[in-house]
Amino acid sequence: MMSTARPPASSRRPRLLAAGAATVTVVLWASAFVSIRSAGEAYSPGALALGRLLSGVLTLGAICLLRREGLPPRSAWRGIAISGLLWFGFYMVVLNWGEQQVDAGTAALVVNVGPILIALLGARLLGDALPPRLLAGMAVSFAGAVTVGLSMSGEGGSSLFGVVLCLLAAVAYAGGVVAQKPALGRASALQVTTFGCLVGAVVCLPFTGQLVHEAADAPVSATLNMVYLGVFPTALAFTTWAYALARTTAGRMGATTYAVPALVVLMSWLVLGEVPGLLTLAGGALCLAGVAVSRSRRRAVAGPERVVAPEPRRADVDRRQGCRSDQAGSG
Repeated sequence: MMSTARPPASSRRPRLLAAGAATVTVVLWASAFVSIRSAGEAYSPGALALGRLLSGVLTLGAICLLRREGLPPRSAWRGIAISGLLWFGFYMVVLNWGEQQVDAGTAALVVNVGPILIALLGARLLGDALPPRLLAGMAVSFAGAVTVGLSMSGEGGSSLFGVVLCLLAAVAYAGGVVAQKPALGRASALQVTTFGCLVGAVVCLPFTGQLVHEAADAPVSATLNMVYLGVFPTALAFTTWAYALARTTAGRMGATTYAVPALVVLMSWLVLGEVPGLLTLAGGALCLAGVAVSRSRRRAVAGPERVVAPEPRRADVDRRQGCRSDQAGSG
């Protein structure tokens, strides 16, 4: 007889909180693409990255002071520094630059190599497992990302240089995530995010002159979008990402980000009035289906129930012992 064992509520709660944090991250990162499109018309890639990171540092710094977080332990600084350099700094500048050189579809195609690199690097450097469900889900989601990218291609010019920039962004994204994972075992999610954002802002300081010059001429809407990028998709979303990453594998978290293209299509439809085609909608559905598969878990199935014989009653035991005594005496 087979039975399915349900984990107790106390063990499900951390998993549900991590899933909720990952959902917040994905939704806010999807909204970032809409804001970048608006802010990018008035700000150059480096200036936009610096303004976004400075807004994020101020927000995270205030929260750290209120919570009295303090400095991360020394053992966490290596991962924080590497993730801050690659992901918060280099990635944001190169991605902004790449999206000015290629159309949105090509950028989405190339950057979505990142989750695959995260899974491979996580398995190689962190010893993360690559279960069949994760690999299958990533394959389905990547097919969806390719479909979305192909359906959106042709909206602008593409160049080999732009493709290289987007590929570099994907590599930096993957390297930053894998470097961040060990740091989360030694410092809190808020500490890792705050000081990673600070490292990224320091890396982008050479763009200070551009930021000051462009902010003087930029419309208020573009500047507000830049601040929004720093407060929500950076400060809040990177913190919820770190919280979820600390409680699962890098590969599984990377696969979760495949929901971003589907949400970008939906938000562009609702906010910008860009009606997606059937091919784009189909690709978005594939992205979400792949995420669902990669995040699913096998149900724990108990083995066959063991039949235990009932203990003999005391009277039966006494009667058997009596019979043995009689047999012994007659012999």
